[in-house]
Amino acid sequence: MTITKEAAAGQPTRAGAGGPSKGAGRPKTPALKPGRRRANRRENVAGYTFLLPWLIGFLGLTLGPMIYSLYLSFTKYNLFADPKFVGFDNYVRMFTEDPQFLQSVQITLVYVLVGTPVKLAAALGIAMLLNYRNRGTGFFRSSFYAPSLIGASVSVAIVWRAMFSSNGPVDSSLSLFGINIGGWVGNVSLVIPMMILLAVWQFGAPMVIFLAGLKQIPRELYEAAEVDGAGPVRKFHSVTIPMLSSVIFFNLLLETINAFQVFASAYIISNGSGGPAGMTNFYTLYLYKRGFADGQMGYAAAMAWVLVIVVAIIAFILFRTSKSWVHYAGENK
Repeated sequence: MTITKEAAAGQPTRAGAGGPSKGAGRPKTPALKPGRRRANRRENVAGYTFLLPWLIGFLGLTLGPMIYSLYLSFTKYNLFADPKFVGFDNYVRMFTEDPQFLQSVQITLVYVLVGTPVKLAAALGIAMLLNYRNRGTGFFRSSFYAPSLIGASVSVAIVWRAMFSSNGPVDSSLSLFGINIGGWVGNVSLVIPMMILLAVWQFGAPMVIFLAGLKQIPRELYEAAEVDGAGPVRKFHSVTIPMLSSVIFFNLLLETINAFQVFASAYIISNGSGGPAGMTNFYTLYLYKRGFADGQMGYAAAMAWVLVIVVAIIAFILFRTSKSWVHYAGENK
């Protein structure tokens, strides 16, 4: 048997001159044993089984009705006759022939643009006060959070209506100081501020979220700011707001979406009429009246989809603009 010089010298032969073969040096994935494969299959089946009820509910109770309502928005439908396709007539009539629709949009925008910032400001202010460890802090946290649990209920709206009526305790108290309003509910100029006040009163949920965010701000940042001579206002703008920006963004997005959906309080306070002079005829209340009181379900479906599109656009704008003012931990800019 003849051995070449290259082989004897330990040099690679011509067949191996190109280096190691494909796959050489690569770890091979061990094949799963049949028992392990069966166990993985059982885990997958169990996971899909637990997911199935949610999936059926989502398809049957959310996605399906949404698709059907989109179809109805292009039809003339009154619940008693078959839908009649009318194209974009509902959308055109909405913006060109329906002054009540435009009024409801205007009132809702005022409610959202004024009520949401005031509510968040109140929530942040109370959260900062409760962030200090004082005796009774737990009691005050629960007390401030309680209105948000019952604030949107029908019973609270009824109580609120009675409080601000012409003979209610609010008017009676103001009359002691010579201020005679004659009832907030029937006053065109004061009914919207009353509704905003009702929304602000329910600041408990964003307050708790703000409080959790404040607890996560390192104390060292405030100490460093104090060393640099920063006062309370400067520390608030330079430390608290930047470190709390992601929480502010979350609350702003959530409360804006919720404000667009105001319905129960407006319905109870106005007895479903949207009065006085249409000043409580919020978008969702007017949508309800069109669909269920007037029987124009196709028109109401079109209104619902306009609301979906508007809220989606606002959410998109908030996400896009958040890149310039929202800061996250560990983020490099």
